Amino acid sequence: MRAEFSENLITGNELIDSQHKELIDRINKLLDSCEQENGKVTAVNTLDYLADYTDFHFSAEEKLQREIGYPNYEEHKAIHEGFKQTIKELDEMLQEEEGPTDAFVSKVEENVIKWFYTHIEGFDRSVAEYKTMRDNNDRL
Repeated sequence: MRAEFSENLITGNELIDSQHKELIDRINKLLDSCEQENGKVTAVNTLDYLADYTDFHFSAEEKLQREIGYPNYEEHKAIHEGFKQTIKELDEMLQEEEGPTDAFVSKVEENVIKWFYTHIEGFDRSVAEYKTMRDNNDRL
């Protein structure tokens, strides 16, 4: 399963949408690394790369939420923290194995790709909608 950026992932916030595209690219690079000859080293490095960008992206989203006074900021931040823990667990799984296993790839598909789609379509869209309504005060 490959991640793809589609219309249903568009939040309407150009910065966030461009970062989501980059995250999808990094997720796919992680999956590609699992198919390479020296899979473990490449997968570990690619997972680190994904983790770093995830931290950067979540920081940008959370900053935006604070700036606009998003009412569900704490809940959204907690969900981000949960995802960071998932990435740590994937790293531990990868470190314990000789290389990326089928079980590892399945966990990436379930706990990264599917989570990502659900998170953007729900939480991130709600932030973008709130920002739009806030920018147009007459709708609040």
